[in-house]
Amino acid sequence: MHYTPLRYPGGKGKLSAYVKSVFEENNLCDGNYVEPYAGGAGVAIELLMLEYAKHIHINDIDDAIYSFWYSVLNHTEELSKMISSTRVTMTGWNRQKEVLKKPKDYSILERGFATFFLNRTNRSGILNAGVIGGKAQAGKWKLDVRYNKKDLIRRIEQIALYRNRISLYKKDAVELLEKITPKLPKNTLIYLDPPYYVKGEGLYRNFYKHDDHVEIRKALRKIKNAYWMVSYDNVDKIRSIYKQYRSQEYSLSYTAQTKTSGSEIMIYGPKLKYPKDRLPYKPLNVA
Repeated sequence: MHYTPLRYPGGKGKLSAYVKSVFEENNLCDGNYVEPYAGGAGVAIELLMLEYAKHIHINDIDDAIYSFWYSVLNHTEELSKMISSTRVTMTGWNRQKEVLKKPKDYSILERGFATFFLNRTNRSGILNAGVIGGKAQAGKWKLDVRYNKKDLIRRIEQIALYRNRISLYKKDAVELLEKITPKLPKNTLIYLDPPYYVKGEGLYRNFYKHDDHVEIRKALRKIKNAYWMVSYDNVDKIRSIYKQYRSQEYSLSYTAQTKTSGSEIMIYGPKLKYPKDRLPYKPLNVA
């Protein structure tokens, strides 16, 4: 069952079951859930709709992603009509590329729709990637292969029904952690999935340098009233930054341009109890 209408590189949809078990393990059910790097917000939306989380907080500093979620929550009918009436063609694809190139020339609804259109028609949902099937549309799959209008509109309209239980932000993750999370109830889980340390530049419009990753760890260290965990690509620099915390390494397969397998690491805050054997991927090591 898919709850989010977006595809997202490095998306953690398969982690939803694990996050639900974390909720149960820490008696967080009916609490708050925060995603500082929402992207497709697949985990957040599922937790909300399955009534694990009473309220979700989704944040993305990328204007394109923020514009999409803003449109879902505040311009639901208009967005749905745009999806229904817009033909999925290369002409339309070029038009939407232009919208994101010159965002100041367009409304937040137009930017939100362009984000949706490109997410569903680009390879792996990457906004700055090429179109599925190539510009000549000579490949086996065409650009509309991931664009089931009826189902995607249904997902958007379903999410909008929960708008009073969704808070949306467009903040830097450090600012969100320092200014928003201290105001939330104690039964709050924060799950961070920052841009990959190694390949983030090729996957995301907003990527980090080493010092940015360090700043996130510093912000997490100040959190006293909430539970948190963070997932990363499993590299020496990340293990060094978070060496004082418990962690679990695991392998997974994902598709971003091409299907590959890799190693990731889940890092846990000091308050969090975690089910060591429930990750949906092959565990490699627990520290």
